Amino acid sequence: MKRNALASTVAALAIMAGPAFADYPERPITLIVPWSAGGGTDAVGRMIAEGLSGELGTPVNVVNRTGAGGIVGHTAMIEADPDGYTIGLATAEITTYAAIGTSEISADDMTAIGLVNFDASAFNVRADSEWGDAKEALADIAANPGEYKASGFPVGAAYHLAFASFLNQNGVDPTNIVVVPSQGAAPGFQELVAGGVSIVPSSLPEAASMRDAGLVKTLAVLSAERLDAYPDVPTAEEAVGTASVGGTWRGVVGPKGLDGEITVTLEEALSNVYQSEEFQDFMANRGFGVSWLGAEDFAAFMTEATANNADVIGKLGLSQ
Repeated sequence: MKRNALASTVAALAIMAGPAFADYPERPITLIVPWSAGGGTDAVGRMIAEGLSGELGTPVNVVNRTGAGGIVGHTAMIEADPDGYTIGLATAEITTYAAIGTSEISADDMTAIGLVNFDASAFNVRADSEWGDAKEALADIAANPGEYKASGFPVGAAYHLAFASFLNQNGVDPTNIVVVPSQGAAPGFQELVAGGVSIVPSSLPEAASMRDAGLVKTLAVLSAERLDAYPDVPTAEEAVGTASVGGTWRGVVGPKGLDGEITVTLEEALSNVYQSEEFQDFMANRGFGVSWLGAEDFAAFMTEATANNADVIGKLGLSQ
């Protein structure tokens, strides 16, 4: 009788423990997007959520948590339970908050899952600029502090920091350029064509219409390789001899402490979404750059970006 009772108890405990060891995921997942509905990051997030839903066999629901330049949403990703049921679409701003002093949160508070997008910054000037190439431009900027202006971004935004870092990596004081802030590339290009500024750092798709019209030329793109859609534009390393990669990006993350097996499951599912024809076509049609880094490489990428941004933010005097 005692043996039967013990067997029954063991069986009951096994049944009770079963759900704890069930295959992940067993309920819907939330994907936090730190920017407003209808924007570019939101569009990418919803495409990823749809793809992950199919890969994981459970709904993945987008929740927009906006405010404070992305701090609200990124904080929500970090403070979520590390159980795999709340993940987020992090953006380049997470590598700037601590250095600027707007928040203590950083990529160190996250578990990297995968990078899906990178829009490299390009060095755009007027078509009739006296600068024939990026080397001439750097030499001129170095020799004439305060003479040249740049626009197309808010102060401290990704493209501002990318261009400042490019200058810094080539021995040029980034404060030599006078910044004329604008809310995006479009007004910056208007100023460029009108002669009000000399430089607009932006993604190449944002410069496409001006380039096609013969009003703008691009001296370099801050990427490791030439972009397939713009094979005529040299990389920074080709243009000046120093490798420089910078721009804006989007990638999926979880809170720190996410279980390793869950991370692998999400990474594999995200990789399949990234490689799908639907995702690739969507990104191409929207003008977004595609770039894949798995969990380990994505974590290293964010660490390096954080260090580079901290350096250039300090030199720009933007730390609070």
